[in-house]
Amino acid sequence: MPYVYDTGALIALENDDRRAWVRHRLALQDDTPIHIPAGVTAQVWRDPRRQVRLGEIISACAVEPLDLDAARTVGILCGRARTSDVVDASVVTLAVRLGGAVVWTSDPGDIAALADARDAGPTITIRTV
Repeated sequence: MPYVYDTGALIALENDDRRAWVRHRLALQDDTPIHIPAGVTAQVWRDPRRQVRLGEIISACAVEPLDLDAARTVGILCGRARTSDVVDASVVTLAVRLGGAVVWTSDPGDIAALADARDAGPTITIRTV
């Protein structure tokens, strides 16, 4: 199953979390596809001069844009879950669009609430960084 990183996963990698780095390197070695919603990138990207490593991490992943159809799906999911966090909703929406995924997150409760609010569909496995 592919991986989808939320903001917490990228922050863990940027902060040299050893477990996050082991998982990330193993995924790359095993050719596990790693996806990042563009909004997640926006949440962590602040200073490219100081975030060279983060840039390298992101460039090794597939950054997925939020087009009009995806934005509508994200908005509907936010309405169902009664949240305004479009970035977390984009993480769940992307995982569903991929046909299921392992979501790496620092907010498993928020991701689980969004996953529960969606229509039945592909399996989303939530893992904490």
